[in-house]
Amino acid sequence: MRLTKQTTSALVVITVLLIDQLLKIWIKTHFAIGDEMRVFGNWFILHFTENPGMAFGMNFWGVWGKLILSIFRLAAIVLIGWYLNHVIKQGAKTGLVVGISLVMAGAIGNMIDSAFYGLLFDSGTVYNHDMNGWVSYYGVSKLNFDGYAGFLRGCVVDMLYFPVINTVIPSWVPIWGGHQFQFFRPVFNIADSAITTGVIYLILFQRNNIIIKDKGKGVKG
Repeated sequence: MRLTKQTTSALVVITVLLIDQLLKIWIKTHFAIGDEMRVFGNWFILHFTENPGMAFGMNFWGVWGKLILSIFRLAAIVLIGWYLNHVIKQGAKTGLVVGISLVMAGAIGNMIDSAFYGLLFDSGTVYNHDMNGWVSYYGVSKLNFDGYAGFLRGCVVDMLYFPVINTVIPSWVPIWGGHQFQFFRPVFNIADSAITTGVIYLILFQRNNIIIKDKGKGVKG
């Protein structure tokens, strides 16, 4: 039986969300901030950290930046959902549908953390106005609905760490010589990976199709 485009999209989104959220919940309820588990030597490590801002650990403007980012995520999810529905109705190829669905799944995955984790868990990273910065916590969180922050104020759980290259740049290299170099430094999660994979796939293989066609003309294959 051939799956419809709507079903394919739903399966992609649900699969990504299940893997993303199950891993995040397991990490947050079994690891303290900074705890690590080596999966593949020094190349693949589960390293628990919380991110109050954007993907790959970036953040800005304190608690207001956090709220603005959360609202932006909500708007982006609505826009992506509208566009996904539009291209499906216009007869989009499966590849385009899968690529957009990956981006949407990743956006929803991180939005769930931001919107609800502050309400579901008893502890998490919060903004301290006296210290003018984000403050971590001790111990392991519990999923007991006690809450550590309000709606849209939760932090995103990150854990995937791939320090494949960890070396010192030779001293003869201008400017950067003698400095530590690590690749890949940012810690991220499954949702970030879905967004990145979807965007790269769309740019490389579907860039000619990422357009809105007039009704009845369809999406170019």
